Amino acid sequence: MGKEHMLTRKVIPEQIREWKDTSATYRPLLRPNKKTGPEILTYLTGKYPVRELPADSLIEVISDNVLLNECNARKMQAGKTPESVGFIIENTGTGKHLYDNQDEFFRGMPIIAGIELHSAYFIVEGSSLLWDELFAFRGLDDEDLTNYYMVAEYVACLRRFGQLDRVLTRKAP
Repeated sequence: MGKEHMLTRKVIPEQIREWKDTSATYRPLLRPNKKTGPEILTYLTGKYPVRELPADSLIEVISDNVLLNECNARKMQAGKTPESVGFIIENTGTGKHLYDNQDEFFRGMPIIAGIELHSAYFIVEGSSLLWDELFAFRGLDDEDLTNYYMVAEYVACLRRFGQLDRVLTRKAP
């Protein structure tokens, strides 16, 4: 999959075969471990210096990505409406590492992250490193474990942060 795991390029058949092979190898070893939206929010705001974005347009994009995408919409509890928050990651402290390691096509852009609190959907613009970190942290639910791309992406993100062995050796609850 290369260095970047956030899907930023056109998919080719060889990638699909690789994702399916990775999923076939690791799916039997993985257990549902998906974090909640508030847990992702606590992780993000506890680790990085952030400035909340009151921008209605970002909140609308996050909410639309949940409601208009069937697999994300299924993750919403019945009767709940999206509750989204958005942030700019500041280029100071721990955030500086993200800016120093931006992909070339993101270089110079602000890093923005948003989370929908009920579905645990998140969005990141400006940093594949942060996207991969949040994906590895969030984990997968039962439905995600049936999707070969989600499993392969999760495994790739865990590898990127040296966490695959730890997750694989964790006992089922």
